[in-house]
Amino acid sequence: MSYSSKTIGTLLQEVNTTHFLPAIQRPYVWTPAQIIALFDSLLKGYPISSFMFWAVDEATKAEVRIYRFLENYHPDKMNEPTGAEGREVTLVLDGQQRLTSLVIGLRGTFSEKAKGARKTNAAAWSSKTLWLDLLKDPSEEDEDGDSDMGVTYGLAFHDRKPSNTHRSHWFKLGAMLDYESDARLEALIAKVKSELHPGVSAYEREIAETTLRTLHRVIWRDQAINFYTETDQSADRVLDIFVRANDGGTKLSKADLLMSMITSKWQNGSAREDIFGFVDHINRGLGTPNKVTKDLVLKACLVVCDYDVVYNVKNFTADAIGEIERNWEFIKRAIENTFRLINRHGLGGDTLGSLNAVLPLVYYLYNTPDFDFRGSTEFERVNAAAMHRWLLNSLLVSAFVGHSDQTITTARATIRDHLRIARERDFPVQKLFDAMAKGGRLSQVDERTIEELLELQYGKPRTFVALSLLYQGIDWAGSSWHIDHIIPQADAQRNVLRGRNMPEHRIVEILENVNRLGNLQLLRADENVEKSDMPFRSWITGRRRDFHELNMIPERLDYCDAMWLPEFVQEREKLIRRRLLALLGGVSA
Repeated sequence: MSYSSKTIGTLLQEVNTTHFLPAIQRPYVWTPAQIIALFDSLLKGYPISSFMFWAVDEATKAEVRIYRFLENYHPDKMNEPTGAEGREVTLVLDGQQRLTSLVIGLRGTFSEKAKGARKTNAAAWSSKTLWLDLLKDPSEEDEDGDSDMGVTYGLAFHDRKPSNTHRSHWFKLGAMLDYESDARLEALIAKVKSELHPGVSAYEREIAETTLRTLHRVIWRDQAINFYTETDQSADRVLDIFVRANDGGTKLSKADLLMSMITSKWQNGSAREDIFGFVDHINRGLGTPNKVTKDLVLKACLVVCDYDVVYNVKNFTADAIGEIERNWEFIKRAIENTFRLINRHGLGGDTLGSLNAVLPLVYYLYNTPDFDFRGSTEFERVNAAAMHRWLLNSLLVSAFVGHSDQTITTARATIRDHLRIARERDFPVQKLFDAMAKGGRLSQVDERTIEELLELQYGKPRTFVALSLLYQGIDWAGSSWHIDHIIPQADAQRNVLRGRNMPEHRIVEILENVNRLGNLQLLRADENVEKSDMPFRSWITGRRRDFHELNMIPERLDYCDAMWLPEFVQEREKLIRRRLLALLGGVSA
């Protein structure tokens, strides 16, 4: 990797002429104090870190959207898009904040609001330019000895030219752009000296001249801009470079960067607002908290539109984004109905475990638009149960962990082929199981995985999923369900067990079993409150017989005591194993 260098003056001539911003860049966020500190560093000869550029060729121009640098900053003003055709284009991958600050400081303005005024009051805003006090001795600290960010040059933003006195003489920083040659510099110095206040000392006149020469050198002589230019046209390589180059700043995810690129090609409205708003709606607006990400929504767009599901830049072509936008309302509906379905079964947020596992369901719902699977028809009831069963199995065997793109592609192809030939548009559970198995992916709980499930512990997402599979006949609608310790944790605490004069080795054995799946059940929230309000023995003996059967409670109720917890878990695991085998067709219930 070789670097080149150029002067600030030369680079500013190229900004918004050949040098622009790509869509992946974030908004400008620097403050006036940071801009001042940048110029103070330059005047002191400090390095300001390197820049990274991307030289875009003719073929790539058709796929990128470029934006102009801000020259006159206002919080409500965004970078304006511009055309790439017919011009040389270099995009800034690293250094946007610094380069924008150079532009604002030397040929632009920074709008600030008066303290205490409302943002909506236009009169509260003033447009300021950067000025330099030529009489300020940079070798001296401020009188209070606490100069902000170590700034010692007399730099300040003003909305109009400050008055010159015997103590200050202000020079507009950007005016130096008009004095590139040495001859023009000498003429400028002579002019400024003639305008200095009569009370200015010879020493201060020398400071003014030295400061002007330093500023000229910084802008027109020093090769202060060190940069590397990337020429590879791979958008994914450039995206990776951008992420790594900006790792020290405000962290951006791949979704944020892709979102910027998609927004630049979205024709109507704002893709960012549409997608961010939809993600927030799914996470907060369905009654059950979810943890959907922008990545999932963008990947779902690729899945339902039958594009390559690999989540990278090259798959979000202009054509793909156009199709996503045209079908955006249908995509949203499919995603929302999918999460409404799984939320009804208690899955979402921390209990879902794998977001990728829902994508085949989204694809199926997208391609069965006449149904939302919330209705009361037999078709919707049967297929909602089928989707739930398939999802539980996939989550329990971690079918979407590792090589998930291939798993999603296989599932999508299976559903697509099934819907093309089937008269009934039912969800193809068994075909999905078979397709996964053919591809070497376990997607259904079998006898080999049952023993692993019995090792699950309280607090793990797959624990709720395993319990959900056990409770096949549960009515999820309108109720909140908790994972409950059958024999209460409070009864199995070390100090309580010691109080019952139990030996230490037995206490250790009990503590090892208290959080196992064999001591966990799903309980309605109201029942869980009732259970916590009364002695456990009284509560368990008061349950109906069908409650014991539903929750696989061992017949020996004398085991329903913390002192017999290992034996209780052992007996209950037999019942759990029996039910799982029955669900899989291994034995009759």
